[in-house]
Amino acid sequence: MRYKLFGSSGLRVSELCLGTMTFGESGGVGASKEESLQIFERFAQAGGNFIDTANMYTNGMSEKFLGEFLKGRRDEFVVATKYSGSLRKGDLNAGGNHRKSLVQSVNRSLQQLDTDYIDLLWVHMWDGSTPVEEIMRSLNSLVQTGKVLHIAVSDWPAWLVAQAQTIAKLHGWALFEALQIEYSLVQRTPERDLLPMARAFQLSVTPWSTLGGGLLSGKYSTEEDLKKLAERRSEMFFELSPEKMFAIVQEVAEIANEVRRTSSQVALNWVRQQGCIPILGVSKVSQLEDNLAALEWLLSEEHLSRLNAISSISLGFPHDFLKSKPVRNFFYGGTHDLVDWEPYIPSIHINNQNINEQ
Repeated sequence: MRYKLFGSSGLRVSELCLGTMTFGESGGVGASKEESLQIFERFAQAGGNFIDTANMYTNGMSEKFLGEFLKGRRDEFVVATKYSGSLRKGDLNAGGNHRKSLVQSVNRSLQQLDTDYIDLLWVHMWDGSTPVEEIMRSLNSLVQTGKVLHIAVSDWPAWLVAQAQTIAKLHGWALFEALQIEYSLVQRTPERDLLPMARAFQLSVTPWSTLGGGLLSGKYSTEEDLKKLAERRSEMFFELSPEKMFAIVQEVAEIANEVRRTSSQVALNWVRQQGCIPILGVSKVSQLEDNLAALEWLLSEEHLSRLNAISSISLGFPHDFLKSKPVRNFFYGGTHDLVDWEPYIPSIHINNQNINEQ
């Protein structure tokens, strides 16, 4: 295990983050307390110090289990939790991004985690109504009290994150240090705006569902299986057709066979090699062991190129428009290729392509 600086802060976190959405068997799914403890201990043994949970995961059992597991060694770990999810059905103010929701959620999380402070607090997702100024001011006040050390944002549009960061910077408030998004070989749409925005604001990126909700795990070998899974998981809003998803899964499996590794390790390493800190979502120690084995190796440039090609997406307007040859010629008067741009314009690689290139 190696470690990364988190966002623009000096905080050091492990290159993999352990997601605990599976800690607890609420609703008949997830891992038992015993299995959850084994997963936690194995991750810690491997050098992992970055743990992610949320106020609403398994109806609060995730935070409670984690609080017990951390007993006596709380300060050794970077503990992240989230607010915004509703704590009580039928209560209008029990969820959302607003200050009342924030305060009651953080107080509850501190109690359940049995800790005095939260290392990283995520705004879980955009509620569509709370003013950005209220959110950033409220988060800043919690940082000033010491209850929260760092803040971050999950599942927001790029334009809104940019607005929030700019407002906070102008006021001298605490800034977001990271962005949490869905990102994988079958979900590359964040490359249009979210990832360039994150790089511009020096945000660490911690993707969830790096195995595409199971599509890239190696468990599904036929196109019919994938179609059924895609239908069952339609809430994930995959942009790709089942046919393209199947082609990606086949390529992942072929590369896994070539390097004598598992499909899940291939998919996970592709995300790692995009400069991200993947969140591991496991419910068994055996799954964690497989994920941890991805740290032993990296994909070659050839394999990365093949995966990038098979999973590429259109960036859409204005990105494709701005990098087109007619527009470049019109804008630069035919001089674009005469200039060495990189020392002056930061390079942003999307779809394995430098957007400053022709």
